[in-house]
Formats: sequence, structure tokens, C-alpha cells
Amino acid sequence: MRIKTIVIILISVLLTVVLMQNKDNVDFNFLWATFRMSKLLMLAFVAAIAFILGLLVGRPKSVKRLGGDVPDNDTEKNETNTLSDEDKDYIN
Repeated sequence: MRIKTIVIILISVLLTVVLMQNKDNVDFNFLWATFRMSKLLMLAFVAAIAFILGLLVGRPKSVKRLGGDVPDNDTEKNETNTLSDEDKDYIN
């Protein structure tokens, strides 16, 4: 197995253990409201939100470049042979 798979399994097991050890009801204060709910439910909710945010932040996306497109008359990009005569002589 790959390291990434082992780490994911380990984190999942640890998260399950933590959730199962925190099943009692407690009061949660959110702004001006107080909620009585299970720590298990709150921890699971926070873990799910963190997972979704991690997926959104970690997903690959296309690279956006500043300045627009490169003009066609850019000689450095269009020129395929950039070696000097001295370099060509050294190689041959």
C-alpha cells in the first residue's frame, strides 16, 4: 500500500475513535443561541465540513496567467535554435 493510503486509513480510524469517545450531550453556544446536542454529532459535522473544504482547496485547477496571451512576434518563443556558434562548434 502507498503511504497516502495508510495515512488516510490511520486518520479515519483515529477520527472514529475520537467520535465514539464523545457521545455525551453538551451545550454549544453559537453567537446568541445555545444548542444542546451530542458532541458526536458536532464533531462529525465539523469533520465533514473540514473534509469538504480540504477537497475544494486541494483540487487542481487551471493556471491563470497575468498579462494575457504572448504575442506572435515574440522571437524568443518562436526561435527553436538558441545556441550560439561557439556552442554549436563545441557540441560538434
